[in-house]
Amino acid sequence: MDNKIKNYLGIAIVVAIFIFAAGYLSYVNSYSKSIEPSSFRSFTVSGEGKVTAIPDVAQFTFSVIVQGGKDTAALEKENTEKTNKAIAFLKAQNIDVKDIKTISYNLEPRYQYYDCDRIISDSKPCPPPEIVGYTVTQTVSVKVRDFSKIGDVFSGVIENGANSLSQLSFTIDDPTSVENQARDEAITKAREKAKLVAKAGGFRVGRLISIEEGYIPLYDYGLGGGVTKAESAPSTPTIEPGSQEVTVNVTLRYEIQ
Repeated sequence: MDNKIKNYLGIAIVVAIFIFAAGYLSYVNSYSKSIEPSSFRSFTVSGEGKVTAIPDVAQFTFSVIVQGGKDTAALEKENTEKTNKAIAFLKAQNIDVKDIKTISYNLEPRYQYYDCDRIISDSKPCPPPEIVGYTVTQTVSVKVRDFSKIGDVFSGVIENGANSLSQLSFTIDDPTSVENQARDEAITKAREKAKLVAKAGGFRVGRLISIEEGYIPLYDYGLGGGVTKAESAPSTPTIEPGSQEVTVNVTLRYEIQ
């Protein structure tokens, strides 16, 4: 009797182990599919959306550079007065305060270096560089939203204290809406391509499994280098912003049915 009970118990244990193993394998298989659904029965298509937009913001920087002797307080005062005069001009041109920003302020020494090769006697050491004065540089970033004023603004800041102007660029202040248009176009093209691929392959397009996006950033297009103050009154330049392209690429993965 005891042997029969032991046999039944052994059989029950084996059956329980088999049921547990089958259940575990089923769970692993289901979990694997949930992580990578239809990994062996899917296809991908891509689409590109491109929108041409007109920049609505011009941005540039101007600098006020003052050089002099060792009286740093006097140099800083002169620099501040000239910079404030240029900023006051910008405000008079209805440039918003939020579009005028000081991005750097530097006080740097200027050195006198000696030609040590001319010192013949070994008893005379080469003198170290000597500070003979200082240079104060203040740089301000400006955004201009009314393009009809760009030329006058350039000329005006030079006439009102700035002696260096650089980094003119054009950009879109809020590119979100343009990016959305490009994204919609890219997805529409990818969907149409998916239908054509399915038709050619003799299957139906299933559910969307994943979507990946590659965005080509909108760069600021403009002029490098700089313009320094001339002795004569500057002429008003003609500035054209041109156009810019915003591109979005998408890749869609669909289930094959």
